[in-house]
Amino acid sequence: MTETLIWTVVALILIGVYLSWTAGRLDRLHSRIDAARAALDAQLLRRASVTQELATSGVLDPAASIVLYEAAHAARQAEEDHREVAESELSQALRAVFGEPEQMLVVRAAPGGEEAAGELAQAVRRVPMARRFHNDAVRAARALRRHRKVRWFRLAGHAPFPLAFEMDDEPPVALADRPV
Repeated sequence: MTETLIWTVVALILIGVYLSWTAGRLDRLHSRIDAARAALDAQLLRRASVTQELATSGVLDPAASIVLYEAAHAARQAEEDHREVAESELSQALRAVFGEPEQMLVVRAAPGGEEAAGELAQAVRRVPMARRFHNDAVRAARALRRHRKVRWFRLAGHAPFPLAFEMDDEPPVALADRPV
């Protein structure tokens, strides 16, 4: 009788430790998602800011400046529900303006243009990486949250189900091949 009770207590302790470890792992994944989302937000804001600076610099023709400025402004001011669409529209505007390498030659030829082109190319390249890190963290958390033990014991607590950030982040041809 005593031996059975001891084994039962040991089993319950092991189950408790395992569930605690799983809950801690899930908490770390949620923290990783928060950090990755903050990094993604920073990269998106940087891309929009650099685009706005370039659009208002007078280097581009007026039509391209207006297209870029409006898309960047919309991306910066977008509500969370519409952010993915606004950021995708900014990517499309960047591809429309910088789809041809000749446009980058015009930018680079202007005073301070080489620096502006490099900054924009760097910002455009960092967005897909930040989005990939965020979505990878979301994918890992979702996979863990789908396990029965997590659902049955409510190990996720009241944390919302993580959502991936889906947007069009393909860089323009003229900016994709620039070295860092």
